[in-house]
Parts: sequence; structure tokens; C-alpha cells
Amino acid sequence: MRDTYQEQLDELASGLADMCDDVARAMARATTALLEADLQLAEQVISEDIKIDDVRAAAEHRAFGLLALQAPVATDLRVVVAAIHGAGDIERMGDLALHVAQAARRRHPQSVLPDEVKSYFAEMGRVGVELAEKAGRVIRTRDLDAATELEADDDAVDDIHEHMFTVLMDRNWTHGVSAAVDVALLARFYERYADHAVAVARRIVYVVTGQMPGPLAV
Repeated sequence: MRDTYQEQLDELASGLADMCDDVARAMARATTALLEADLQLAEQVISEDIKIDDVRAAAEHRAFGLLALQAPVATDLRVVVAAIHGAGDIERMGDLALHVAQAARRRHPQSVLPDEVKSYFAEMGRVGVELAEKAGRVIRTRDLDAATELEADDDAVDDIHEHMFTVLMDRNWTHGVSAAVDVALLARFYERYADHAVAVARRIVYVVTGQMPGPLAV
């Protein structure tokens, strides 16, 4: 019975790590769709988002089943609680990739982004994907050093997000209000995506140490 219980806990963690990989792929595709006005990729991200939602629901069902049937304590209880909250964070990352893809589809065949800001979004997309992939590795390995690295990686996205406001407020901005709104919203999507990846890593720190390291993304 104990072996079966441990297998269930391992499956729960593995499912969350796989979700991280899924949302990393979603953001990679959404970013390409955004930068290249690729309608096919945007549609792919949009149509596949339901799969991420389904995985979240399955993870929560598994977690609540463990709570009800196994009454976990100590580290095992922290694993289950972190999984319930982490599944929500990861699903939200998928939703944010979805929002990026929807923006690309909404403006197609025109590009959502003026050429002068595309490099910033390429970088936010690259870092965001790396954060999601690293969060998956942290779940699998419970590597606290890697979890801490996510905090520093997230700073890069925060810096670009803040810089976007400088760009948009510059008197040399010539692309109008509509484009400015698009850029501001999209930058926010990437910033929140990165924050949720960090939140997932922080929950693993909680699993290992029993202490929650600072405020979490919401």
C-alpha cells in the first residue's frame, strides 16, 4: 500500500512537471505567432489550451483524492497542497500564452507589434519559456538552487516590462494609442507568466523546507 501511495505522489508531481513543459511550448509558439504574424501557430495555441485545462482538473482531482483517502502529513501533505496551488499557477501560464496567441490572431494579417519593440518581446518570450522549463525541472528534482535561480531570471522579464512604459511614453512613439495598448497588455502577459513560474518554484521550496519564501504571484 505504501508503494502505491508513493507512486501516486510521484505521478502527481510528474503531471505538474509535464504541464510546465506544455505551457513552455505554448508560450514559445505564441511568441513566434506574435513576432511573425503566424496565424496557424496562433490557432494551434488557442485550440490546445483546453488540454492544459483538462490536465489541471485531473491533477486537482488526483490531489483531492489523496487528501481524502490517504490523509497525508508532513512532507507528503505539503506535496499535495503545493500541487493543488501549483496546478492553478501553471494553468494560468497557459492562459497567458493563450492571450498572446489571441492577440496575434486578432490583428492578423498585420503584426501586433511595431518593429522597434519586437526584440524586447522576443527576449521576454525566450526567458519565459526557459522559466517554465526550469520550473518543470525543479518539480522533478526539488533542486532548491535551481528554484532560487528562477528569481534572478524573472528579474530580466520585470526589467523589460518596466522599460516598455518608457518606450510607450516617449514623445517619439508614432504608432498611436491602439498599438500602445496592445504593447502594454502583451508586456503584462509576459510579466505575469514569469511570475507564475517563480510561484511554482517557490512552492517546491515550501515542499522541501516547510517555509514559503516570500509573496507568491496571484
